Amino acid sequence: MTHDLSRRGLLRAAGIGTVIAAGAAGTGGAARAAGDGSLRAVYHLTPSSGWLCDVQRPIVVDGETLVYHLHAAETAGPGGWDLATTRDGVTFEHHGPVLPIEGVEPVWSGSAVVDADGGAGYGDGAVIALATRLPEGEVGRQQQYLYRSVDGGRSFTREAEPVIPNVDAETAENPQELENAAWFRDPKVEWDPDRQEWVCVIGRQRYAAMYTSTDLHAWQLRRNFDYLVDPATDTDLGGIECPDLFRMRADDGTVHWVIGGSMDGHAAGEPMTFAYWVGDWDGELFTPASRTPQWLDHGYDWYSAVTWPDEQDPLGVRRAIAWMNNWKYAKREVPTSASHGYNGQASIVRELRLRREADGRYALVSTPLPAIAAGGGEAVVLSARDVTGVTPVPELAGTAYLLEIEMSWDEATNVGVSVGCSADGTRRVNIGVHRDYVYLDRGPADREECSFGEFRESRAPQDPAARSVRLQVFVDRQSVEVFVNEGHVVLSQQVYFREGDEGVALYADGGPARVATLRMTPL
Repeated sequence: MTHDLSRRGLLRAAGIGTVIAAGAAGTGGAARAAGDGSLRAVYHLTPSSGWLCDVQRPIVVDGETLVYHLHAAETAGPGGWDLATTRDGVTFEHHGPVLPIEGVEPVWSGSAVVDADGGAGYGDGAVIALATRLPEGEVGRQQQYLYRSVDGGRSFTREAEPVIPNVDAETAENPQELENAAWFRDPKVEWDPDRQEWVCVIGRQRYAAMYTSTDLHAWQLRRNFDYLVDPATDTDLGGIECPDLFRMRADDGTVHWVIGGSMDGHAAGEPMTFAYWVGDWDGELFTPASRTPQWLDHGYDWYSAVTWPDEQDPLGVRRAIAWMNNWKYAKREVPTSASHGYNGQASIVRELRLRREADGRYALVSTPLPAIAAGGGEAVVLSARDVTGVTPVPELAGTAYLLEIEMSWDEATNVGVSVGCSADGTRRVNIGVHRDYVYLDRGPADREECSFGEFRESRAPQDPAARSVRLQVFVDRQSVEVFVNEGHVVLSQQVYFREGDEGVALYADGGPARVATLRMTPL
């Protein structure tokens, strides 16, 4: 469903896409950010050229965060790991390939760890990566290989033989086993302090395989985490990609294990992002408190997500980043392919905290990394106002900014804000609340030459009794990310804005709404 709401004519008549002159700042001024005409994202990780795909879990070495990511010369082509570094989570420096493709044998996703005590035999502080590699380029022979680095994660040497071989590929006798052999990928390694050993989770078809090791070389298969135990009641999300496993301390002081992964819940009416389960790991088996998945993002473009511990509070706070794309439409050229020679970007970095909810479950809540807004320009804060129908906000315009808004209503059935509005009002992205759901609708901004097809409006449940909402909307040249209220809901999506798509408007249907806060920070 696209929320048109008969606004097209109203927006065109109001001229809300009119460009606002730069230079005004402070309360009541005009906000304008990154209006140089470029299409490259301003505050997101993008590749210098070529194809950016999965981000690997970052590690911190000497105060610098190493962000490995899949990179290929062409869209959806074979490749390996490249390295980018950052000190603030906002600006990135590229360093090129570190786990390159070898002939026809690409390197897929995995994870790196700092072997502080040298248990792997390469010295204290060596960086060890486990990654999926395809011998002879054959998808059905996915294996897990060990790569070692003794220069702080800047270059790696691969061991000749896999450390976790694909037994299914060696013993397959029927089609089902062959299918499973072709889904044996993306090892994620985590230290278990209670048992003083490493734990590795590998994505499989409809389950996660669990392994343990004391030296990162010899791995023992433990018991699988089968999320789909009863097909009649459990949600079938298909195979697990880029799984994650970590410990967190909740806000009530209790410590829990979390397992998750990127999954396609579209057929089941669920998101296509990062599903997770909170539970317990006993060294043999992960037991979830509930088999009902929870989701870290309800948009269409937050896949291959990875998390890593915050340096200041490693047990209480984790950071997260994801690939802003979706395999439903990822294998195509996009506007930046022609304008800048690259395709793909990562999401902004967010912080995760584990919270005990009123119903007794534990849930992860997301907040934007504070450094993103802290590094922005002077904010424009506008006065409170009432909204009926469509209300243009000519004081605000830009292509890279944070928009913060608080709205309340009594009888209205649909309230929200439009960003990236064109001058004639025909193009825009709508973000709002419609009765019992919150939505991010990029349909009116879709481009035929790189269409998202049916995947236009994403939704997340909203309490139908709610009469207020607080939104943090991160707009960049090729994306919109929306954090709702306390961060239980986030919606992240690509948007291919055209030049001049810079306007902002408020709207309320079925009754008036009150905007108490309206603040734009150029980024």
